[in-house]
Amino acid sequence: MADLGLLTPSYAAPAGPSRPRDRGSIRRTNLGVVLRILRDGGPRSRAQIATDTGLPKPTVTSLVAELVALGLVREGSAQREGAVGRPGTLVQIDGRSLCGIGLEISTSYVHVLALTLNGSSAFEHRIPVAVAGVGAEAVLDLTAQEIRACLAALDREGIRPVGVTLAVPGVIDVAAGTVAYAPAIGWRDVAVVDGLRARLERTPPALVVENDAKLAALAEYVAVQGADEVHDMVCITGERGIGAGIVTDGRLLRGATGFAGEVGHMPLDPERRPCVCGRRGCWEVMVGLDAILRLAADDDDQVHDPTVELETRLAELRRRAQDGDPRTGAALAQVAEDLGLGLALLADVLNPKVMVLGGYFTHIGDLMLDRVREVVRERVMAPDAGGCEVRLSGLGFAAAARGGAYLALDAVHQDPGAV
Repeated sequence: MADLGLLTPSYAAPAGPSRPRDRGSIRRTNLGVVLRILRDGGPRSRAQIATDTGLPKPTVTSLVAELVALGLVREGSAQREGAVGRPGTLVQIDGRSLCGIGLEISTSYVHVLALTLNGSSAFEHRIPVAVAGVGAEAVLDLTAQEIRACLAALDREGIRPVGVTLAVPGVIDVAAGTVAYAPAIGWRDVAVVDGLRARLERTPPALVVENDAKLAALAEYVAVQGADEVHDMVCITGERGIGAGIVTDGRLLRGATGFAGEVGHMPLDPERRPCVCGRRGCWEVMVGLDAILRLAADDDDQVHDPTVELETRLAELRRRAQDGDPRTGAALAQVAEDLGLGLALLADVLNPKVMVLGGYFTHIGDLMLDRVREVVRERVMAPDAGGCEVRLSGLGFAAAARGGAYLALDAVHQDPGAV
């Protein structure tokens, strides 16, 4: 897993002080170093850990023993590919009894996902809701209900949560725990963290709120690190609103006041359509979920029904496109052109190696992807689109909640002894 310190300075300080003042702080620092090496690089022998960390072998043996006692790692025999002789003893992440909880409040659903330290899903549930229509208080009631259900399920399995991270589509004041401005769901100055704490009889050790696109970018960044050396990427969340998580040189770009990534409000609409933010011509009115549904079907069509699971509605659009429905085909063609236009502008400015299309694009983006890539190649100033590859996400609507779970678990990776 990539270093979650890419997210924000409030979480991002490397584990332990740079010059520990006592032996206890040195040991806490070293425990975190060993655990993160196993997280990022996978199972390895104690001798390899010593080489990777530069720590003496007896120190590594002692640290591994403590992590085993904490239930965070385990040792077992394994034969590396191509190796001969007796299998070696490898140390690997365990942590089946600990989890992080990620929650997403989207425009059309509330999604909760709990991941254990070894990456396994311990609980997942999503419920459709028209968030902007029911109001913040009702949504917080529902969210608290989902947290209680998750905690009860974890209790039954003997799994302890180390924290909850809530993803919301808007500008977030992380320190205050508030949603400052979220036009896609109609929220302004909503005290999310305090509101949830007041609704919960039992509060997890940590409860924080973050922007959904930034958490989705974290999850996507973790995913690409498993296969590629990618340190510059843009993750586009495709829902009613359009947001971006921007990773540059392995760090998340936040901007001076946290507004970086609000790409859905770039003024690109030649027809100057009104946007929920109060302005006209925003990119999200061209390529957001409302745009594809508006272009593809009349208002009374079933694909507009918010009580129906979004995947079901997108599957219906896919079926119509594959059956040759001309209106659906024209809608996909129009969104592909407009999506490529915005991506090309971002590629000119940021020059990422990868652009990942998430959210609803995961479900029907393959029907547009060839044309999107063509538009990007045609419009980007640099040859071959500056080396930028446009891909579809493999995480879909789970990306933001997954990123939230990763962020909650980062407290363990930074200070294992605090468990």
